[in-house]
Amino acid sequence: MPVSENSLKFDRDHIWHPYTNLNRPTPTFGVESAEGVYLNLSNGQRVIDGMSSWWSMIHGYNHPELNQAIKDQVDVMSHVMFGGLTHQPAIDLSKKLVDLTAPDLECVFLADSGSVSVEVALKMALQYWYVKGLQKKSKFLTIRNGYHGDTFGAMSVCDPENGMHAMFSGVLPEHFFVSAPDCKSDDDWKPEFIAEFKSAIEKNNEKIAAVILEPIVQGAGGMRVYCAEYLRQVARLCREHNVLLILDEIATGFGRTGTFFAYEQADICPDILCVGKAITGGYLSLAATITTRKVADVIGGGQDGNLMHGPTFMGNPLACAAANKSIELLLSSDWLSNVRRIERQLLDELMPCLKISSVADVRVKGAIGVIELKNSLDMHKIQPRLVELGVWIRPFGKLLYIMPPYVINSDQLSVLTMAMQTVALESL
Repeated sequence: MPVSENSLKFDRDHIWHPYTNLNRPTPTFGVESAEGVYLNLSNGQRVIDGMSSWWSMIHGYNHPELNQAIKDQVDVMSHVMFGGLTHQPAIDLSKKLVDLTAPDLECVFLADSGSVSVEVALKMALQYWYVKGLQKKSKFLTIRNGYHGDTFGAMSVCDPENGMHAMFSGVLPEHFFVSAPDCKSDDDWKPEFIAEFKSAIEKNNEKIAAVILEPIVQGAGGMRVYCAEYLRQVARLCREHNVLLILDEIATGFGRTGTFFAYEQADICPDILCVGKAITGGYLSLAATITTRKVADVIGGGQDGNLMHGPTFMGNPLACAAANKSIELLLSSDWLSNVRRIERQLLDELMPCLKISSVADVRVKGAIGVIELKNSLDMHKIQPRLVELGVWIRPFGKLLYIMPPYVINSDQLSVLTMAMQTVALESL
């Protein structure tokens, strides 16, 4: 549907977009349609989406099988409350999640967004220790440069200084933070890489309910990559010090880093796992919190035994139908070869940017490519420039990054990497 100039003006004057200022809105572009990896803008331009609509649209836009799965479900039942009722799409999806995750992860809470899945995970950890009579274990330990969502509990475990929520620091619960890991390869592992984390958990384990972090790749808090050995050491220390481990795979799950879930690269199993974003192929909002039977049994053994959380759209049939089809498409495709192909090309085409004097670092992991600049980008200038270059990339701070759909071809990917290089050069 065309987006008129009057509509765009109303948008600028009245509609908040994510992380924007209504008094000085960043440029907003109308989208009339989308197909494959392309967005068709209302100004007549066609751009390649390097963001997968914030990392979720892994199969591309307007996928016929995903379209049909939703159409079929609409004709049967678009929504029904999940309290006291159930339905086959939710059961099928939960079974898929149990089968695809580590064997000990057996119990599924179907949330309606990534932030909510994190809230549920935090609540599970607190309730677990409350039932065990260890109410002092009410804090969380995490690493800096992390991002876990924009709701209150999730904000409290995001980076309190470098993240997006510093203004709320005096209101949010205070937790324990240690430096983000700086180990890029297991081959370069040194014991000192885990020393600060080890000291924090040894000193405060009687207060810590759980450790929460994003495995292997930190997302919106910094787009940082770290080695699997750090994650192994974290899991070991959690076991040794009677602390639960929550892994936030909302951004990394469903193949993005080169394994189906990023934690597989460390050969560990969390006590609680959060997934979302790509779960429906980007079609509808859905997430899940998956936990072990041990955690579920302890929570269920309390005086009341109920996990007191229940979103209205929990287990939405439309979203579950989309998720079931998206997972089927992923498993039936050669997704791993595609992610590896994307990774190789990103390495070939982005690493030379290290020679540009305005570039501080280049990072690649799976289907994720990041150029970190030395200075912050001006979104009012950069966003229109990227559109001129034929791409949709949404930078933040000093970071210019892409997480393209897995179906992107080599020529399309080169358009993205060339645009990134051009912006880096123009930032000199």
